[in-house]
Amino acid sequence: MTVATQCPYHTGADDRKSAATAQLAQAQVTIGGLSLSRQILRGGCVRQGGFRAELLELFTPGAHAPVLFTEGEAHRRQRAATARFFAPSVVATRYRALIERLTGELVERFRIAGRARLDELSLELAVGVAADIIGLSESSVPAMSRRLGRFFSIRERNRNVLSSFASFLLAQTRVLAFYLCDVRPAIRARRRERRDDLISHLAEQGASHREILIECLMYGAAGMVTTREFIVMAAWHLFEREDLRAHFLAVDHDERIAILEEILRLEPVVGALYRRANRELTLDVKGQTVRVPAGSLLAFDVRTTNADTDVVGEFPHCLNPQRSCRDTKTSASVMSFGDGPHRCPGAIVALEEAAIFLGRLLSVPDIRLVQAPGIEWNPVVAGYELRGAVIVVGDAAQSSQQAT
Repeated sequence: MTVATQCPYHTGADDRKSAATAQLAQAQVTIGGLSLSRQILRGGCVRQGGFRAELLELFTPGAHAPVLFTEGEAHRRQRAATARFFAPSVVATRYRALIERLTGELVERFRIAGRARLDELSLELAVGVAADIIGLSESSVPAMSRRLGRFFSIRERNRNVLSSFASFLLAQTRVLAFYLCDVRPAIRARRRERRDDLISHLAEQGASHREILIECLMYGAAGMVTTREFIVMAAWHLFEREDLRAHFLAVDHDERIAILEEILRLEPVVGALYRRANRELTLDVKGQTVRVPAGSLLAFDVRTTNADTDVVGEFPHCLNPQRSCRDTKTSASVMSFGDGPHRCPGAIVALEEAAIFLGRLLSVPDIRLVQAPGIEWNPVVAGYELRGAVIVVGDAAQSSQQAT
């Protein structure tokens, strides 16, 4: 397939919903464009600088670091040891069956109730799948979803000392609840009997309870929460565009994945990647030589990279489900799942979740989106958050229409 030179839906339109909310933290150098981003991220000359990496290092000196923060050979070993949990064959068998079961339960519950919050449904699905991969199987998924949702919703509205301390205490309380109710029971169960999941693997490596807890929180931030936002954003586009929704429901599974990747390219959940330079770098930025001192913070602007016309063709801000990248080695979502050693290992899982869940949900007769989500920016994950989207069906849909 060649690159579409004209969007069949809204030629030259800007279909983005999250662009106005996106923010970039202050950095010495901002990188945009796929070629240069790949060169740096794959070159072994930078280390993780996002997700408050430096803060974590202060609290876990010499500890078993989460895979999100390891580098070099240590990172390669950890990724190789856990790769089997995200292998396409495993996703197509073990996790697809799980996703279909959880989707069926959630959609049926919504159909009976007639009304639901889309962000709550999608979080419960994401938590249920990630919990199976991680090994958090000794507690209720809905209850765990609520605990994680409350933890990741904490914000510092003011930057004074008192509010920062209050936010810290609240976060510690909610982390403790997650540990006591979800993580500790899972660790104890796996001390008694090993299973094929991440906690069993970490326990075998001699990781402490604290180290396993941090790893679970990292997977919560990098997997569960981002998948929730992706599903809500994709649903928002599909609900508002009847032509796109009809096309999505008419095509097969692989084509649904392609549509979702195009939405994700347009609306990357994580809008920026942050890295620290391990050594002095000499970069060619738009024809100018830029010298970056060792230790400098680099911001990789995912949104700008995803709109690189050399890669995605014309009208990069148009949602075009028939788009094809000029570089056949580039994913249709471009850099939305990151790049280099830290590229998201759960990309296939997230796409499967979204394709199966939205395919089933949007097939419910008379389903309506009666309240669009509100959108805010989360500076910790450098991504948007969507809350308050309400979907209804049947009599509830008619009641909502009459009320408006």
